[in-house]
Amino acid sequence: MTVDKFSYSDESFADIQMLRYQLKGFEDLSLQQKKLIYYLSEATLYGRDITFDQFGKYNLIIRKTLEAILLSYKDDRECEQFKALEVYLKRVWFSNGVYHHYGCEKFVPEFSKSFFIEALKGADKALLPLDRFGTTEELCQTLCRVIFEPDVLPKRVNKAEGADVVASSACNFYEGVSQKEVEDFYNGMKNENADDKEPVSYGLNSKLVKRDGKLVELVWSENGMYADAIKHITYWLEKAAGVAENDKQRQYIETLVKYYRTGDLRLFNDYCIQWVGEHEAQVDFVNGFIEVYGDPLGLKGSWEGIVEYKDLEATRRTQTISQNAQWFEDHSPVDPRFRKQKVKGVTANVICAAMLGGDEYPSTAIGINLPNADWIRAEHGSKSVTIGNLTDAYNKAARGSGFKEEFVVDADTIAMIEKYGDVCDDLHTDLHECLGHGSGQLLPGVDPDALKAYGNTIEEARADLFALYYIADEKLVELGLTPNEEAYKSQYYTYMMNGLMTQLTRIKPGNDIEEAHMRNRALIAHWCFENGNAIQMEKRDGKTFVNISDYKELRVLIARLLAEIQRIKSEGDFEAAKTLVENYAVKVDADLHKEVLERYERLHLAPYKGFINPVMTPVTDSNGEITDINVDYTEGYSEQMLRYSKQYGTLV
Repeated sequence: MTVDKFSYSDESFADIQMLRYQLKGFEDLSLQQKKLIYYLSEATLYGRDITFDQFGKYNLIIRKTLEAILLSYKDDRECEQFKALEVYLKRVWFSNGVYHHYGCEKFVPEFSKSFFIEALKGADKALLPLDRFGTTEELCQTLCRVIFEPDVLPKRVNKAEGADVVASSACNFYEGVSQKEVEDFYNGMKNENADDKEPVSYGLNSKLVKRDGKLVELVWSENGMYADAIKHITYWLEKAAGVAENDKQRQYIETLVKYYRTGDLRLFNDYCIQWVGEHEAQVDFVNGFIEVYGDPLGLKGSWEGIVEYKDLEATRRTQTISQNAQWFEDHSPVDPRFRKQKVKGVTANVICAAMLGGDEYPSTAIGINLPNADWIRAEHGSKSVTIGNLTDAYNKAARGSGFKEEFVVDADTIAMIEKYGDVCDDLHTDLHECLGHGSGQLLPGVDPDALKAYGNTIEEARADLFALYYIADEKLVELGLTPNEEAYKSQYYTYMMNGLMTQLTRIKPGNDIEEAHMRNRALIAHWCFENGNAIQMEKRDGKTFVNISDYKELRVLIARLLAEIQRIKSEGDFEAAKTLVENYAVKVDADLHKEVLERYERLHLAPYKGFINPVMTPVTDSNGEITDINVDYTEGYSEQMLRYSKQYGTLV
C-alpha cells in the first residue's frame, strides 16, 4: 500500500476502534536491518497463543471454537445473533481472551445460549478443538458454563480489598492454590536467598500449581509449559542472531534463547544486563515474560513482544533528557535518602514500532522502560522508549472528534491544549519512561514486592508524578524541550481532567476502578483535588467541568505526593500504599460517572483503541535468498486475526 493512501483509522466494534500504524523510514533501512526486523517479527507473532492461555485457561478453546463457527456458519450471516457472535469474537481477539483488556470483567455475550449451541453443532468438526474433549457435546457443555454463566470465572484479575486475589482471579497463573500459599511459597524462596545481591524475579516465568498436596512450578520453557510455542520463538530468534547489527546484540539474543530453552531466571538476569548495555544498534525488541500487571500479586510475567527501530531525528529529544538524568534525580522533591546517588546507564529513544505481539497487541503501550528488576536498574541502568509512530496514529485519529469541545472547561484552555498538547503528551511519556521509572531507590533490605497488589499502581503513580513535576520545570525550557513556561499547563489540565472525569468512559456503571494505570491517574487527580485549592469541579449548564485555578499550587501538590509515593516505594510501606489507593483510586462517583457516560455517548467515540499490524513479506531471488522485505497495510482486522490463528497457532 502506498503512503499517500495510508489511513490511520479502520473499523470499530463494541467499545473499540482499530487503527493502523506506519513504518516511517523502513524503506531506508539496510537489507540486514530489514531481515532482522522480519525475523524478530516472526518470533513476536509466535507468542500469541501463550498470552491467550495466560489470560484464562479456556481462552484458546473458546477462540478456536468461535473461529470454527465463523468459518463454518451457513445460515443467515446477517442475522442479529450471528452478528453478535462475530462482535464477541472480535472482542476475544482484541483482549487475548474473554475478559476485557482494561476492566478485566468477563464479556457478556449478546447472542443467546441456544444460538451458540446450534451454531456449534453445525460447525466443521475438523476446525474444533476436540482433541481436548471427546465430543462436541462435552465441548459445548464446558464452554456454555464459561461463556454464559456470570459467576463462573467472572474476573481475570481481581484486586478487591479483603478478597483472596489469587483464588478469585481467572488468570491462568495459578491452579488450586490460595493467596497465602503463593505468598508463603515465594517468600520462602526469598528468605532462603536473603544474601543474594543479584536476586532473580521469583515466579516470573512459571505457573504455580498444587500436585499431590505440594506446590509445584510449571516453568515456561522449551522443555516445559508452552514448549510448542517457545520452540518457534527460539527458531526465529536464532535467525535474528545471524543478522544482528553488532556482537553485543548477537550476544543478548543468544542469551535470551538459552533462557527460553532452560527457563533459568539467572540467564534472564544475564540477558537483561546485556540488553540494557547495548546502545548502538538501530533495531531492538522486547520478547518474553515481562510485565506483571496481569497477576493480582504482581509476580507472573505476561508474554509480550514488540519489534522496533529508532527514529533518529525524534530521538534527539529523549537523548537530551537521558543526558541530564543526574540533574533531574538530584533536584527531585523527595527525601535525599530515596534518591540515587549516581544514576547509571539511562538511555532513551523515540522508536517506530514494526510489529506488536502478545500483551502488546492489539492494545499496546506508548512507552516502555525496562528491565523491571530494581537491582539491575540501580547497577546497570535502563532503556526507555517512546513509540512515536503509535502516538502519531492516536493523535491523527483523535482530531476533529469533538472530545475537547465537550469536556474542556473553556475555549482558552482548548486553544492551549491544541497548541501545546501533542508536544507535552510526548514529553510526559518520555519523562515517565526515561526518568520516572528509573528514579529513586529502595532502602537496603526492602523487598521489591512488599507492596503486593498495590505495587503496580504505586509504581505507575511514581513515574507519572515525576513526569508531571518536571514537565513544569524551567529546566525543560532551558533544554529546549518545552517552548515556554506556560506549555506544561496543557498537560496538567488534560491529566487532571482524565483522572477526575474522562477516564470514567472506560468503566461500566457500578464498577470500581481496577486497572493499575487508571488507578494511578485517579489517585493523583483525586489526591490533588482533595488536598489543596488548585482544582475545582464546576457546573455549567448542567455539565461538570474541571477548572484549574492555580497551576503553581498544583505543582506544589504534585511534589508533596511524589515525595510520599517515593517514601512508600523506598520503605515498602504496604499499609500506606493500601490507604492511598483505596481512598483515592478505586471508588467512582455514580452521578458524575452517569453524566460523563451520557456526554461521551453523544460523541459516538470508542473509548479504547488498538492496532492492526502491517504484513511483512520477504522478496526472494531465484536462489531463495531474501533481497527485500515488503510491507503492506491493507490486511483487515478479522483477516489478520484468522491468519494469525492459522499461521501462528501452536497451543490448540
